[in-house]
This record gives sequence, structure tokens and C-alpha cells, in this order.
Amino acid sequence: MEINKRTILWIVFAVSLVFLWNDWMMDHGRGSMFSAQPPAKTAQAPAAQAKVNDLPAAQTQAAGTPGAVPGASGAPAPVQTQVITITTDVVKADIDTNGGVIRRLELLKYRDQQDTSKNQVLFNVDSAKNRLYLAQTGLTGTMPNHYTAFTARPGARVLDNGNQVQLVLDAEAGGVRLTKTFTFHRGDYVIGVRHDVTNIGAAPVAPALYLQLEHDGQKPETDKMFQSTYTGPTLYTSQDKYQKLTFEKIGKGSAEHSAKATDGWIAITQHFFVSAFIPPEKLQRDIYTKALGNDLFAIGTVLPLGTVQPGATVSNDARLYSGPQEESLLANVTPGLDLVRDYSWAAIIAKPIFAVMIWLHSMLGNWGWTIIAFTILIKLLFFPLSAAGYRSMAKMKTVTPKMQAIRERFKDDPAKMQQATMALYKSEKINPLGGCLPLLIQMPVFLALYWVLQGAVEMRGATWMWLPDLTLKDPFFILPVLYAISMFVTQKLNPQPADPMQAKMMMFMPLAFSVMFLFFPSGLVLYWVVNNLISMAQQYIITKKFAPPAK
Repeated sequence: MEINKRTILWIVFAVSLVFLWNDWMMDHGRGSMFSAQPPAKTAQAPAAQAKVNDLPAAQTQAAGTPGAVPGASGAPAPVQTQVITITTDVVKADIDTNGGVIRRLELLKYRDQQDTSKNQVLFNVDSAKNRLYLAQTGLTGTMPNHYTAFTARPGARVLDNGNQVQLVLDAEAGGVRLTKTFTFHRGDYVIGVRHDVTNIGAAPVAPALYLQLEHDGQKPETDKMFQSTYTGPTLYTSQDKYQKLTFEKIGKGSAEHSAKATDGWIAITQHFFVSAFIPPEKLQRDIYTKALGNDLFAIGTVLPLGTVQPGATVSNDARLYSGPQEESLLANVTPGLDLVRDYSWAAIIAKPIFAVMIWLHSMLGNWGWTIIAFTILIKLLFFPLSAAGYRSMAKMKTVTPKMQAIRERFKDDPAKMQQATMALYKSEKINPLGGCLPLLIQMPVFLALYWVLQGAVEMRGATWMWLPDLTLKDPFFILPVLYAISMFVTQKLNPQPADPMQAKMMMFMPLAFSVMFLFFPSGLVLYWVVNNLISMAQQYIITKKFAPPAK
């Protein structure tokens, strides 16, 4: 079979379909075919053998209770509590004094992609939509947990002139007083979560603190079939590095992950955002995941606090990051947190690409023009290869009649046809792969840019011309149509296939790609349209300049 640019274009199309299949796998909880599997450290007990909420103590949750606490024997009778709202310049958090649970977190700098009149919400309880996402902390056993009624100390609730605002909650149970202190900072998505445990009884106690994220296991409502991204529990330890889990495996009791560590974090990751509990470093902890029933799941960590004598107090300072997956923010919070911005296998190319785009954006100030400038840079970088490829295609165009004659002469003998064709290439000094090389080299860039635009929260909500958001599809489908036109013109500039069937297939290619691009991020389609337009200009000029005279 003759290998030419058309064949490579079909390969590109096939690879793109593979990415769509990969998205479907992620959308149905099967994980990405490109992502490395987490190390198999400690497997959870099968669901058939495990009781609900058996980590870290085998206690059973009361029927119908939404959520669970490790080691708690069920929620107590409802008490009169209140929801306290803390507001800073970047977040608005609702904290329920019933358990000291963060039940809603609104990001004031990010708009909801479905309803841009509203802000993006992470932690939330929405009974109407059957959605639940909470941050919970407490002590195991009969000590204060996230069902215990806390009392809020008076204080500021809005960050005004200072750099931080605090909410302090107190509760007593089982001979222990637990004081939770939430500290919010100006311009920061990191929430300080301090726990002071005081033994108010007559005997020593050995409390253990848990930090837990509870989730309904559903993807965000903005998740679409052709733009499906990972949603699920993640964790990191210095020994086993970054690990991605699925709610499906947790529900089946087959999730495998690190069970013990002295550092790292646990998180729930979703498209563009992440919430991660970060315990203190160099402190032994257990890591667990579990299905809570009622389609709820949890990932958490338990930290023993040692023996506390009567009248003594032990303290623990943890942190909770809940915000965007901005590389510049995540890298400064804790080691490994920047890995939640998952570029999959393309990370080695995607990270330098994004670094260059950040540099361009610092000068241009608009992500649409940044993508265009980046495309121009790529074309300039590969110009020598493109020139060689276009020269080769120009020569191919001049020998098309000879190739057609060879096909007619040896149509019943494929071996001799191939031999004669290669002899023609040699005599005319034509490299049949010359026109394919530039496209082959650019394929990794295209695929890496796909992952960049899938994960770059910096581009979320970025506008350009008629496009309201470069991370979403073109609402008017203008770019896919322009792409189809540019690809059709490019085909006319190329040597036409002698095989009528192949010619018909090539006519179908612009339509096939354009239909696929209807659902791709508009920033990615913008890159490909600009790339085609520049390629057309280059090909026209180089073909006219370097094409040998027809014999």
C-alpha cells in the first residue's frame, strides 16, 4: 500500500477516535487507558465481607443516616444547630455546627459553566438533584465526631480589612473536649483546620483524628460525552506517589491504594477543581476508602494523636485546599498536589507547551490570541520540515500521470506495481514519506494540546471573538465549518489519488473530522484551523517555488 499524507491523516483520525473512546471509558468509571494504574499496596476487603463504615473501627451506621463517621455507632438524635457562613475575597463557606462540617463552598472568582450568573460550587448538599459533597472531621470512637453538636464562639464572619478570619467550634463527648478552628486567608484557597483535643475526664485517653471527604460518586453536570474528564478519589504519598481511584471499584471493595503513610494527602478530584485534606508531615496515618451505602463514598485518613493524660491537650494542624487546579497554586501548597492536573501520558510534552503558552499569555493577555501565536511558533519551528515535505508533494504531483500508467500496466501484479513505483520514486528523487513527516511530528503536539486544554483551568471562561469559553465547544460551530473548508482546500493542493475509492474516502475526511470537532474544546479547534490556514499558505508558496517543470 502506498504510504502518503492521506494515509497519515486517516491515522490521525483513528487516534482521535481512540481519545473519544478513552473519554467514554472515563465517563463510565473504567479509568483512562492512558493513565498508569496505582500501585497495588493494600486491597480493601470485599464488600460482601465488610460492614458499612468498618474503617477504622467496625461500627455500623444507623439506617438512613446520610454519611458516616469512622468508628461512630450511628448519628445521635437531631439537635438545634446553625449554619455559619464565612466569606473572604475568594471563597464563601457554609459550616454546619452539627458536626462542624463544611457543607457548601462557593468559589467567588469562578463562574458556573452551565449558569454563568452563578459562582462555581464545590462542597454542596442538594437533595433535589441527589448531590452530596462534604468535608468532615472528628475523633473516632465515642468522642466528638461530625454528628456531634458544636457551639460556635463569637467572632467576625467576613474578611474585611485583615488577612484572615476564623471560626472556632467547641464540643464535648466521651470525656473529651474537641475544639475545631477553621482559618480562612485572604486570596487563598487553603483553609487551616486545627483540632485541639483536651482530656476533661479522670482517665487517660488515646484519641485518633480523622479527616474525610464524602461524595455522591457522580460527575459534575458540565461533564459531557466528548469532554468527559476524571472525577474521583485521589491520594499521594512520597513512597507510592500519585494514585487515582474510581468510585466503581470502591463500591465493589476492589480499590487498591496505599494504606499507611507518614506524609501526603487525600482528595476528591474533578474537572478543573480539587479538594484535598493535607495532614501534617512526618505523622503516621492510615488511609481508607469505603462505600457508605445510598450511593455515597468516602476517602479519608486517620491520625493517632497519642495518649492524652487528664487535663492535658494535644493539637493537630491540618489544611484543606479546595479550589482550582492552577499549576502555580497547587505546586506551592504541598508536594504532589499539582499532579491532580493530569495530562496523562502527554505530560512530558504538555507541561512545556503550557509553560510556553503562559509566557505568550503574559504578553498578549488573551488566551485566544495566545493559541494563535503558539500555533505560529509551532509552524515556524517545523518550517524546514514542512518545506521539504511540500517539495516532495510538488514532485509527486508532476509524476501522477506516470503513476497512473504504472497502476494500469501492472494492475494484475501488485508486486511488480510496487517495484515499478519505487523505481519511479528513485529516478525522480522523490521521498514518498516526505509529505508525511511534518504531520507525524506535529501529532504529539496536537494530542498534548488536547490534554492541556482539557485541564487548563486558567483558560476556563476565557473568551475570544464570538467564543464565550475556549474550554467548551464552539456554540455556533463556526470553527468546525472553517476547519472543513480549510481541509477541503488543502486536499485540492495535494496530489489527487489515482484510486477512485480512495478519492471518495478523501472527500469524506473533512466531514468526518468536522463532525468530531463539533464537540471538542473550541480552543483546540482554533489551533487546528489556524494550523491549516498557515499550512495552506506555506504549501501554495513552496509548491509554486520548488515544483520542478513538468516534462
